[in-house]
Amino acid sequence: MPLMPHPFRLALLLLLLAPAAALAQGQPFHVVNRTDAPARELNAVRTPRGASSDWGRNLLSPDRPLAPGAGFRVNPAESAGCRFDLRLVLTDGRESLLQNQDICANRDLAFDVATRPLPSGKPAPATAAVPPAPNVPQQRPNQNARNVSTGTGFLVAGDRVLTNQHVVNGCDRIVMRTPDGRWLGAVPPARVDAELDLALLAVPGLPGPALPFRSGPAVRRGDGVVAYGFPLAGLLSSDAKLTRGEVNGLAGLADNRNQYQISAEVQPGNSGGPLLDMHGNIVGIVVSKLNAQRIARATGDIAQNINFAVKGEAAQVFLRRAGLNPQTAESTGPERGAADVGEIANRSTLFIRCER
Repeated sequence: MPLMPHPFRLALLLLLLAPAAALAQGQPFHVVNRTDAPARELNAVRTPRGASSDWGRNLLSPDRPLAPGAGFRVNPAESAGCRFDLRLVLTDGRESLLQNQDICANRDLAFDVATRPLPSGKPAPATAAVPPAPNVPQQRPNQNARNVSTGTGFLVAGDRVLTNQHVVNGCDRIVMRTPDGRWLGAVPPARVDAELDLALLAVPGLPGPALPFRSGPAVRRGDGVVAYGFPLAGLLSSDAKLTRGEVNGLAGLADNRNQYQISAEVQPGNSGGPLLDMHGNIVGIVVSKLNAQRIARATGDIAQNINFAVKGEAAQVFLRRAGLNPQTAESTGPERGAADVGEIANRSTLFIRCER
């Protein structure tokens, strides 16, 4: 076949090789708050911002701050181009900046560094280094431990991890894998409540972020929930697992008013993990599942997917007795997707290893 005339070949090549960025303008992109505090303001302005450095309007709803680990979808105008400056203003007044970002080439952006604004009112440079992990010696698992069990916990304050009492009961040594991959040890003694089956561990080297508890409205039957944790360690993969379900009942086994019954599937190893609503706030702590084999022997029927969680309200009372004032947040406005709730949980959920 004869070659096309040179001008036509050139035009075709230019069409086929047109950069994706030029074809993707105006498409939505995703930002994530990876700082240690909720954000009250998000700005996204085309680069350059101009002489006045105007940040434009706030993309967040005033009644719905962007929690640590949560994401937000930005929908730019088709004519806005590909280069953006972005700013996240935290509820404590600090700011995190991303400058001259090519959102056509990278549609997933994360705010990591938050600093105080300069006295002049201008934000601190966006080139500030990411703060290193706290300089705390790692305590790796003892591979020669005779008896090992595992569970899940989550941050409720700096250096404080909440889990079930039965996860850490009788341990000679407790170590946990943090979301950033470090192994840290719990410092005894733990604060425990055997009746609630809760334990509060001191784990130096964990600055946050802490997961907020749901302050309202009241949980109802049928509310969607997400369980997050590390089931069946050693059998399944080592990464965290997410299951979604609903609140089935407002009391637990034998009418225990300190628990919810839930349909989110849990397995051994999920114990102590967070149960979050679809706004990313804690409504409970996964505690147990019904023993289907025992029920089958007693009743002749196999019970299916009956699981329980300690209520968030009961956990907050326990934490206050331990001297903590847990973070809380209202669960109002549009619900998030399960994947976004998982991102919130992931930055604050830890794998716990009990060695005896």
